Amino acid sequence: MTQISAPLRPTMYDVARRAGVSIKTVSRVVNGEPGVRPDTRVRVDAAISDLGYLRNDGASQLRSGRTDTIGLVVEDLANPFYSALAGAVERVARRHRHLLLTGSGEGIADQERSITSAFLARRVAGLLVVPTASDHAWLAQEAAAGTPVVLLDRPAQGVAADTFLTDNEGGVRSAVEHLVAHGHRHIGFLSDDPDFWTAARRLDGFRTATRSLGLRSDTVAMGPHSPDSVAAALRAWHEQDDPVTAVLTGNNLVTLAALRGMRLAGLRLSLVGFDDFELADLLTPAVTVVAQDPASMGEQATHLLMQRLAGDASPPRTVVLPTRLVVRESGRPTS
Repeated sequence: MTQISAPLRPTMYDVARRAGVSIKTVSRVVNGEPGVRPDTRVRVDAAISDLGYLRNDGASQLRSGRTDTIGLVVEDLANPFYSALAGAVERVARRHRHLLLTGSGEGIADQERSITSAFLARRVAGLLVVPTASDHAWLAQEAAAGTPVVLLDRPAQGVAADTFLTDNEGGVRSAVEHLVAHGHRHIGFLSDDPDFWTAARRLDGFRTATRSLGLRSDTVAMGPHSPDSVAAALRAWHEQDDPVTAVLTGNNLVTLAALRGMRLAGLRLSLVGFDDFELADLLTPAVTVVAQDPASMGEQATHLLMQRLAGDASPPRTVVLPTRLVVRESGRPTS
């Protein structure tokens, strides 16, 4: 029987011989290190291309104990907020020649921890995490050992980490003030499970803003929600002696439930949603929203993670990103 041998993969030695340089010079070019003359770098790159050389990341990992990979754990990649954030993280990681591993914790603390542990077992260089629960002491040992950790959207206790948040209270205040400017005096608040940090902050923002303006702050329905549960809440608010005339929602998914709930209940109420969403400007009326910037959050957080990987050992930072009120039509009175 005739055996056909697979062609040998070109090595760094082959590249060095083709380019007429040392193996160390090839290593510097491959790893993006300084100290190589531009004409030499061009010659090495040409040799790499001609030979089809591929860097052996496994060998590099064995030497350094760390990969050029970072991990991102979000709540739900199907949510447009987190998909936009993940896209921004990947773009920055790619520019820094890092591979991104991404997983969804689905709002389950054990699942978030399991995914994070799997990433750490693969020796990711750093982590970006949207915390599900507040206690993240289980990450403290890894962070202390030198793995940079950046928290997104929510803070966590028990671990010293950079944190990127949205100005939730300020965003809600701008929505309440917008509705009041249109003459609304009784506003209902629909939001997510208050165990989520963001939902609790937005609820606090609603209560603070309405009280400061002398309005009722007790017309609240916290989730989880379905269109049917939202319709029931809206009917109950509408049948009060002092009926609700406008609704503020706590996130994009609740906004969609509110739109469906209003249709089920046969009600037309003014509406402002927290988070922009696809086609919001094409509905009738177009939906006014408090827009976050998940792409900016992802970009800034990943840039800071890369700074940490490059040796930045300054104290952990907390960055609060502003929101933007996108005024369309839905905040106006319906009659």
